[in-house]
Amino acid sequence: MPTLRLPDPVTVPMDQAPDAFVLEGDALYLDCAAQGPRLRSAHAAAMAAMDAAARPWQRVSPTPQEQRDILRALLSRLFDGDAEAIALVPSAAFGLAAAANSLALAPGDSVLVLDGQFPSNLLCWQQRCADTGARLRGVFREPGQDWTDAVLAAIAADPRLRIAALPQVRWDDGAVLDLDRISAALRERGIALVLDLSQSLGVVPPDVGRWQPDFIVSVGYKWLLGARGLACLWVAPRWREHGRPIEHHWLARDGGPDWRFGVDAAASFAAGARRFDAGGLDDPVRLALAIAGLAQVLAWEPAKIAAALGERTDALHDALDAAGLSAWTSRGHAPHLMALTPPDDLLAAADAALREAGISCTCRHGRLRIAPHLHVATGDMTRVADALSRASRQGPRAACRPR
Repeated sequence: MPTLRLPDPVTVPMDQAPDAFVLEGDALYLDCAAQGPRLRSAHAAAMAAMDAAARPWQRVSPTPQEQRDILRALLSRLFDGDAEAIALVPSAAFGLAAAANSLALAPGDSVLVLDGQFPSNLLCWQQRCADTGARLRGVFREPGQDWTDAVLAAIAADPRLRIAALPQVRWDDGAVLDLDRISAALRERGIALVLDLSQSLGVVPPDVGRWQPDFIVSVGYKWLLGARGLACLWVAPRWREHGRPIEHHWLARDGGPDWRFGVDAAASFAAGARRFDAGGLDDPVRLALAIAGLAQVLAWEPAKIAAALGERTDALHDALDAAGLSAWTSRGHAPHLMALTPPDDLLAAADAALREAGISCTCRHGRLRIAPHLHVATGDMTRVADALSRASRQGPRAACRPR
């Protein structure tokens, strides 16, 4: 029987990064915190996988199971190199729900989240607290206080704290939490740490050895440049043996060499974090997208991506300063994600001016979120400042349309 082979991921060096992306016209896409731009290599890999999947009677190499193993190994290189720590899940919400299902809570215990935290890392804890009689505690900042100090104060103030569910980088404005300090305070009290790195993984390298989290989740379609519907869950060693998945299916169990599942006794879980693997994640197209995207991220190296994107956001700050708009933002943010806060009466005008200039970003909660990737040149940021400068001169418009 003939064997069709999907193309190996093709990567390009960083000095050719703009050519790696599928770009059209003069659109300036600055919304990577919502959806990463498509790589040419990932697009080609997905199209090849789609074509191969049209002939299911032929064996395609790699198979979806082989693709899953490849992806698991690539993802592990973002953490500690241990592929046994990685589970494949469809979303951050799914992975966080698995974490919430595994960690013990009792009446009167509490779970810590940030005020305004992304709902995927909020809603599951609301439900878990409702189910157990535990209490959900939000962290609110005092004037002039940063998020790290606010979290540390909340940890110190709550003797019944059992779980802290946090991001590394906030989704709305790019504020960075100092997880070195926070994790040390949590370990001293034996408090579990659950991290949503959807807005940092692939740019800001995590330090699982120092932080010692219990679970880490990230979507794949933002800074990992992969596919929607395919996310990752990093699982600490103890939970690979004792964790409680929220879904039970054959991929997460060991059916033995003859693939039999008896009625009388459940098959044992598959090795490592695979007990948390979700069913249905054997789509070769999504897997091909994820593998190609991650291969390119690893080739560029997250720390180098962070440095390069920091040059882009620094260039925007400089352009805003030159335009007299420095009050619209501050420099205390992640290298790849920042927010502009025009005066309330100019927010709609600023949003409209960017759209009219062919510049895409997110307008929500009184902010314009700016999140570039390597397809953006530092010189492009002058274009952003010019559009905002025009808006500031033209005056107020109708309300900002959330997007």
